[in-house]
Amino acid sequence: MNTPTLAQALAQAHTLGLARIDAQLLLLHTVGRAGSDRAWLLAHDTDALAPAEHAHFLALCQRRMAGEPVAYLTGHKEFYGLVLQVDARVLDPRPDTETLVDWALEVIAPLPSPRVADLGTGSGAIALALQNQRRMAQVLAVDASSDALAVAEANARRLQLPVRFALSNWLAAVEGTFDAIVSNPPYIPKADPHLAALTHEPLQALASGADGLDDIRTIVAQAPARLAPGGWLLLEHGYDQADAVRALLSQRGFSQVQSHNDLAGIARCSGGQWSAAAPA
Repeated sequence: MNTPTLAQALAQAHTLGLARIDAQLLLLHTVGRAGSDRAWLLAHDTDALAPAEHAHFLALCQRRMAGEPVAYLTGHKEFYGLVLQVDARVLDPRPDTETLVDWALEVIAPLPSPRVADLGTGSGAIALALQNQRRMAQVLAVDASSDALAVAEANARRLQLPVRFALSNWLAAVEGTFDAIVSNPPYIPKADPHLAALTHEPLQALASGADGLDDIRTIVAQAPARLAPGGWLLLEHGYDQADAVRALLSQRGFSQVQSHNDLAGIARCSGGQWSAAAPA
């Protein structure tokens, strides 16, 4: 029996309706190559796949077509230059969230040993990226899910990054003060039809009340008591929620309230600074 070449396998995936980048990443995973090795695929497009590899690749393609994230199928995802292990216990880290990391690094840049809390850490993506970029930072990663914390702690051990971890519903069980509190919380309205395409990811990490802002309201309410004077609260949110999140921050007493755009020019994060004079 003839076995397909790598190029023919990619063509099969295309016929199934799979996006080219997804097919490439799944094929690289199948043959034991890194996801950054797409140029290798071009150089080896006439190489033959073994029958077992071909069957495995097609099975992965079918699972992807059913909505399972590529990161869950390969077991890892690159985020801010780090390769993270991920699975269905945590949200698949999105490139948009790197905007939040960029902003956090900007606000803590003047501080020699900044104290940072990452709320709803999931895989640990934000906390680990910040710790990797600022080795002297004191980073606390917080999540209400012990399953998620297990994933994040394993990533920290593998990457040898000294992030600390806490089990807490947002800031309810967190002590101490921070120079920056960052979060990519759930922000999708519970009736949003887009949730139907995200059934493989943990719902509690995605949806938040009727308007998607319930968890953001909680964080905005809790954060002042845990922010040092001049500290920043930075929040990722939905593509159409910037005005509402800025309003929540202003109403709570934050100053310098603003939004930052992602690479697509969409206001993806909003935040504000807590003044020493403002009542917590």
